[in-house]
Amino acid sequence: MSVTEARDAPAHGETVGHIVELLRDDILARRLTPGARLVEFDLTERFEVSRGPVREALRRLAAEGLIEHVPNRGAVVRRLSRREIGELFAIRTELEALAARLAAEAPDEAPRAEFARAIRPVFEERDREAAAYFTENAEFHAAIMQLGGNRQLRDVALRLQLPLIISQARDSLTASVLDDSVREHRQLATAILAHDAAAADAAIRAHLSRACALALAHIED
Repeated sequence: MSVTEARDAPAHGETVGHIVELLRDDILARRLTPGARLVEFDLTERFEVSRGPVREALRRLAAEGLIEHVPNRGAVVRRLSRREIGELFAIRTELEALAARLAAEAPDEAPRAEFARAIRPVFEERDREAAAYFTENAEFHAAIMQLGGNRQLRDVALRLQLPLIISQARDSLTASVLDDSVREHRQLATAILAHDAAAADAAIRAHLSRACALALAHIED
């Protein structure tokens, strides 16, 4: 049983969402590695459900881009190619740069105060491990999108599989790499808090450029 299965059983009507959440966690934490098969029978046994909820959960994960259906193999954890990673980062960089500029230009003090509260963890001086960093990273970028206030931009950005890319390059996330990423997050946050849209744009581009190079260096086609 995985760590994530220690959570409370799902409430009535939430079985599919529960399965999706646990499988998503397993994929992003690499308990299910790229190319791993997701066999319906095994999943019905694991979650003690019929095939219906399992099939719907797999459909949702495929819609998120986390798994794909391969002829003669069925559902497998998606493995991104170098080309796909490069293309996704190119798109993500432009979207995140726009979000960073919008966040820096946001005039209302209440949302800015909420942003400052949400990104406080990036300024904490502590050692970081990859698993905890995934959560901190996701929450940091989500806070920027939230402050930017463009819901359509946020929805489009969520469909680009940056967490999946990071999970595939998980072995490269050494302590020094994580320290560099946190330092870059702080620079970006400082620019946004200072209403400096140009500096925010430059900071997010540098941050994602380094992340892309790191991901590509550890991906084999």
